[in-house]
Amino acid sequence: MFFRSKVLEDRLKQSSDLAFTLFAGLTAFAAYGCVYAIRKPFTAAGFSGFYFFGVDYKIALVIAQVLGYATSKFLGISQISALSPETRMRKLLLMAGISLAGLLGLAVCPPQFGVFLMFINGLPLGMAWGIVFSYLEGRRVTEALAALLCVNFILSSGFVKTVGRWMIESEGVTEFWMPFATGTLFFPLLLVCIWLLEHLPKPSEADKVARNTRQPMQRDERLALWRRFMPGIVALVLVYLFLNVIRDVRDNFALEIWKELGFGNQPAIFTLAELPIALVVLLIVGLLALIKNNFTAFKIYHYIIIGSGLVLIGSTLLFQYGFLPALFWMILSGTAIILPYIIFNGIIFDRMMGSFKITGNVGFLMYLADSFGYLGSVGVLLWRNFGQNSMTWKAFFLQMCVYGGVGVALVGAYSIFYFSRKYVA
Repeated sequence: MFFRSKVLEDRLKQSSDLAFTLFAGLTAFAAYGCVYAIRKPFTAAGFSGFYFFGVDYKIALVIAQVLGYATSKFLGISQISALSPETRMRKLLLMAGISLAGLLGLAVCPPQFGVFLMFINGLPLGMAWGIVFSYLEGRRVTEALAALLCVNFILSSGFVKTVGRWMIESEGVTEFWMPFATGTLFFPLLLVCIWLLEHLPKPSEADKVARNTRQPMQRDERLALWRRFMPGIVALVLVYLFLNVIRDVRDNFALEIWKELGFGNQPAIFTLAELPIALVVLLIVGLLALIKNNFTAFKIYHYIIIGSGLVLIGSTLLFQYGFLPALFWMILSGTAIILPYIIFNGIIFDRMMGSFKITGNVGFLMYLADSFGYLGSVGVLLWRNFGQNSMTWKAFFLQMCVYGGVGVALVGAYSIFYFSRKYVA
């Protein structure tokens, strides 16, 4: 299966930028989509009537997976930043296999073991994004590649939920077996995609000139980067924390939110509502790939982040006061959450590395943000269960949108102010 094809490698080296972008982007898109099929289908189940030590069972499963994911992100701060190309393939395969085994355990073991098994499922997957993105970073077309890859956050999450609900409602698969069945369905495609990613050529000399050489970062280099940009890095991590918390609530409890909005028993809504969001994100991020100056693009990304916070506040208030239909609000607020969220998943840090001539890779900054982002998600879910358990998921999500939007806009404004003062052309 994992033999190398010299013909494919030569063809990719000789291909045009457009052909390479389409091939690499779509391959990474499919690969991470398959990862989502192992990670997200369980959220399409309700698990009503089950509890874990007084905690709603689905909340307990989500917290357990996010804790595993957050632990993986903290490990990834050092592991992904020091990742060598020679070990990527086997690490990604091992992580996917362990995660799928966790879903099998959820299906066959008594429910009281489910929380531990979902922790096992989430633990390896936290590093999968960094490994897949490492094949794409440091190239002149990284934004375009990342735009295709990041659409996964939108379409794949909705699509695997649709598949999961279809298995439950049409095929009679139980809620406990559905996540494993969905993951197994996509696993062969994941193997093919990993093999194709392994054949991507390394960044060219022109890529290195445009985006700086990308190489593993050791502990001293990571510390030097932290000391040089600490206030700005803290601001970016905080913005990402706000975005990740809101997105996690929207993503993990979409079933409950859509039902409360009057769209129950419509599995296709998970995918259909995400399509316009995916198109907007793909268009905006793809167009920004045309900007050659790294710091100009870095600033524009900040303006998008600030604007998204304002749109999130405005659309939510319009919906609350009856001026915006529920479907339009979910699409508008979803765009305002997911667009800046995607910008944070490698792209803004890739431009930061290029702007300030930093030799290394985006793994350190990306995983620093991710680790605290998912830790924040765990805290908010615990607060929701023990402090706000009488509140509906729709009402809870509304609160998150307003308060999170304020945080994103204000801290994003500080971040661009800080980095503008640090930048020397």
